[in-house]
Amino acid sequence: MYHVVAATTNPAKIKAIAMAFEDIFGAEAFRIEGVDVDSGVPNQPIGSNETRTGARHRVIGARQVRPEADFWVGVEAGIEDNMTFAWMVIENMHQRGESRSASLMLPEIILQGINQGSELGDEMEKLTGIAEVKRKGGAIGIFTAGKLTRTSVYHQALVLALAPFHNPVYQARAQTH
Repeated sequence: MYHVVAATTNPAKIKAIAMAFEDIFGAEAFRIEGVDVDSGVPNQPIGSNETRTGARHRVIGARQVRPEADFWVGVEAGIEDNMTFAWMVIENMHQRGESRSASLMLPEIILQGINQGSELGDEMEKLTGIAEVKRKGGAIGIFTAGKLTRTSVYHQALVLALAPFHNPVYQARAQTH
């Protein structure tokens, strides 16, 4: 059984990780442990590079806390231009898989708060009155009327990030012609 360490304690992220590992390896093939680690980036990362760095730093932190695990998974949400998105980083002892989630355009009223230094989750709480909305459906759930959620969008990206761990083409050495 794989020991998967999620570099988060956020239930929406942990559920997405569990769904992706279940899709790829089966329900009985893993157990997930969430750990609280620092991203090494601001609480509201801005731009793709800063957000990807946050996900990679989370994996590094998780590896330090649980070096005996089989997989370490970092998920970092960020803002780029007027969009929210997230980077997924998955590592085992031999390789890394990465993917970027779909993006959601944010309304101007939310972007104004973010541009003044606020986090998306805090702005969404102000807008909706829902406490800890980022630990639930998130902005994605709110703005898609629940058709998509933070979990469902992250799940898709995590399945993509898992491709190198089960598809033999990723393990094949490059052929010279």
